[in-house]
Amino acid sequence: MNIDNPKIWSLTDGSQGMISQTKGLANELSLNVEEFKTEIIFPWNRLQPGILPIFSWIFKNKLPTNEIPDIVISCGRKSVYLSIYLKKKYPNIINIHIQNPKISSKYFSFIIAPNHDTLYGENIINSKGAIHHFRKTSNLKKHYEINSKNFITCIIGGENNHYNFSKENTLDLCERIQKIKICNNKEILVITSRRTNQEIKHILKKELSSISTIWFGEGENPYEFALYNSSYFIITSDSTSMISEASISGKPIYVYQLPMKRKSKRFIRFHEEFKKMNITRDLNNLEKLENWTYTKLEESKRIAGIIKKRIIERNNES
Repeated sequence: MNIDNPKIWSLTDGSQGMISQTKGLANELSLNVEEFKTEIIFPWNRLQPGILPIFSWIFKNKLPTNEIPDIVISCGRKSVYLSIYLKKKYPNIINIHIQNPKISSKYFSFIIAPNHDTLYGENIINSKGAIHHFRKTSNLKKHYEINSKNFITCIIGGENNHYNFSKENTLDLCERIQKIKICNNKEILVITSRRTNQEIKHILKKELSSISTIWFGEGENPYEFALYNSSYFIITSDSTSMISEASISGKPIYVYQLPMKRKSKRFIRFHEEFKKMNITRDLNNLEKLENWTYTKLEESKRIAGIIKKRIIERNNES
């Protein structure tokens, strides 16, 4: 295997959050990367890995038959199946899974798990937050009619298994953004996510359209532009990935804490960790924005370096 440019297969269920994570690590390891969307048949597509045996015919994927990858990087439950299958078929490949696979680590060469998962082991490498494909610098020039030197980006998530995001929460968040606009005289860019429902979007449009630029999912996505140009961020607490990605900016991140449906130790640990690193602060009843600095998180690059070193050490031992 050419350690400087190995052949990598990236396996996800096609969701952008998972693609960002596998792409982030893969791009730090190689320029020779091919992405695959994992598709499996019922009931494997509903069950946790380890319950049923894995056969070649459970996959709908059309994988190349004339080439073998050096490294497989997977993320998500469905891709656990394909990663394990490929490792059995090609024992010499290195298979890396991102996030807790909810199955024994012995099936993988490496597992990349965030600190807040509290998953540890000899072949487990822990990350600070979620890894992603954004880097410290970008050649992105587009301005989206926003003053790129003086604006706040508000990134809005949505309800999930752990957090409520009600009409009342949305109105409260809008009121806080309005106060910040009055007190700080900065332009505001609001970006919604795929989980932002129509009721929340309607309220955002009604309450904030006169004082901000709002992206509801149509046209070119300003998300990457915002990461590299915003002076401040306000991000809802429901997504560890959005907060992790914004930390590549080195800019202050305010977190709007949504009410929990039930106590989640994982989310609590994540938010505590990022506060201790001085990356985030709670929005609370803030009116005047504060400035603070922290070291930009480049976890994909750091972890890729660890993996390269371990692969070289293994090769030298064999």
